[in-house]
Amino acid sequence: MFRDIRLHGYANDQIEFYAITAGSEAYNRYFFNTDPTDPGEIRFFSPGNEFIIGKNGISHRGNGGSFCEYMFGVDQPIADLAKEDVSNRLIIYGTHYDNRSGTLRFSERTEGYVSYDKIFFDGNAIFNYFFALTGVDFSAPMPEQQERILRVLGKALKRSGAVGEEQDNLIIREILDIIDDPNAHLFLFKLINVRHREYSEAFKALYFNNKKITDSEFQSLAVLAERYGIDRYQQERIRIDVMYKHPDNRRIVDEYKNILIACNRKGEINKLENARLTRLKTLSVRNKIPGALFYTLDEMLKKDKKLVDLEESNYISETRTILEGMFLSERQIESTIDAEDMLKLLYAKKQAAENRDHAFEEMLLDASKACDEKIRDGADISILEGYSYIITYFDRYDATSSAINQLAFMENVRISEEMIRSLLGNKHAFDMLAPDLFTKLFLSGIFEDKYLGIYGRKKVSHLAAGLKLIEENRLTTTGLLDQLVNIDSDERLHLTLLAHIKDRIRNFYSKYATKGDQDALKKELAEELKNKRLIDGEIPDHLFREAILTIKKEAVYIHNLLPQIILEKNWALREDFLENSGLDRFYVEELEREFFELNGLDLEELYQIRKGFN
Repeated sequence: MFRDIRLHGYANDQIEFYAITAGSEAYNRYFFNTDPTDPGEIRFFSPGNEFIIGKNGISHRGNGGSFCEYMFGVDQPIADLAKEDVSNRLIIYGTHYDNRSGTLRFSERTEGYVSYDKIFFDGNAIFNYFFALTGVDFSAPMPEQQERILRVLGKALKRSGAVGEEQDNLIIREILDIIDDPNAHLFLFKLINVRHREYSEAFKALYFNNKKITDSEFQSLAVLAERYGIDRYQQERIRIDVMYKHPDNRRIVDEYKNILIACNRKGEINKLENARLTRLKTLSVRNKIPGALFYTLDEMLKKDKKLVDLEESNYISETRTILEGMFLSERQIESTIDAEDMLKLLYAKKQAAENRDHAFEEMLLDASKACDEKIRDGADISILEGYSYIITYFDRYDATSSAINQLAFMENVRISEEMIRSLLGNKHAFDMLAPDLFTKLFLSGIFEDKYLGIYGRKKVSHLAAGLKLIEENRLTTTGLLDQLVNIDSDERLHLTLLAHIKDRIRNFYSKYATKGDQDALKKELAEELKNKRLIDGEIPDHLFREAILTIKKEAVYIHNLLPQIILEKNWALREDFLENSGLDRFYVEELEREFFELNGLDLEELYQIRKGFN
């Protein structure tokens, strides 16, 4: 059993540290000292090793290295990204990769200095570990020591869950157990950026509450970041890492990542894989998963990958032409963005969003930078006015698209008069560009989406009709709000009924075949829901009948049709049921997933049946 001595302190008002020496004779070792002439520096030492914690960074000499948990979205070697069990970044002092031989080279020179800024920029933004070892096996020439450390500890350190959980005792035990030398001693140093940690914990507390950050909450985070001087890059990587670690997000994002890794290795994305990626993106909207998580993976893994058998579009080149044209005014050429240009850009934005093509957003960013630089250098202000005109419409597009998608694909959406008034204003602005542009951009396509459920369709249909009636002064915003809230209430009650009826059938053997059975079940259910304060009055007949019908259809599909579909790989039979049953595709796909998992079937077969690749 190891013993350890720990020293806790602060290098400065931002960096906290823990220094630990662990081994069988740790109590007999004196392992640090300070320089009276420089109280801001503390030196740790062991035979052949030295580690100095200063005010602005650390110095090291000897064997060992550093490790930390990978943050989601940071650049990782594909080899690490592809292995689900690899969660940590490992650096061994004095090593470099030899491109010619494809191997690691170990150097005599392992000493160095690293600033805290670089440590928390290159590594984990919150905490990072450094280590060194002494013992019989660590007295050889330095390259041999480092190679042995990597060979013996590398696999374990890159996979240890104790690192991400900051379980220092477990990390020490794992390392010393693997070394298996009673005379070996481990020197472990943990550096913590307390400002980054406070920002991370504040964001996590807000985000994990309901997977949403309000404007006022985001402002409080911005104030915290400004007070601590946390730059935007660090803020973003901390937020993305926290969002990824939410359990509801992680499963879908990991599946998306695994598909992209497979595509990356092949260098191409085929029809099936692209369809699955699209499906996961659709699911992410329903589950309120931020698009930033997928964008990060796309940037790392999807860039430059060939889309096999997908049509090439001209919208990117057309967008580039219009954006480049903004700067022709510098050469006294009239190049204002007119309504026709704006229409092309809006349709291009719509197509880019549907294709998940980030080249479009990158072009906008490049244009923004170029605009800023030219204005700074004295260019005509009309350039900025033209770009602002584009961004104003794009902001309207994003706000409208987000609101309508939430209504269409998400449950329990907060609907307000403010949202309706915003949509009304945006509709007016789009329709001023071209007649019925609002409908063409946001409504026509959504009604063709196979994943649009019954209640989502009702909400969007009522919204479209209601906005038109408001414009004609035949309906008020309050009236439309009441309609949408009622549909949303029906949806919530429908889901509640569905869950409770299935629970009663499963656990209380309740019957629902005859009208008498259904009346008895409805009475029992009403009493239960009232006791749970889920309803105030009686259960509406139409919602109860709808729930019973859904369960009957579910039973037919699971027990009769799905086994036949799997056996025959009959994609057409599945599509026929989905189109004629009236059941939501999301709901049916969840039933299918549960069926496959319950029966130990290969999910890959399910994906192929869904997309008709039999």
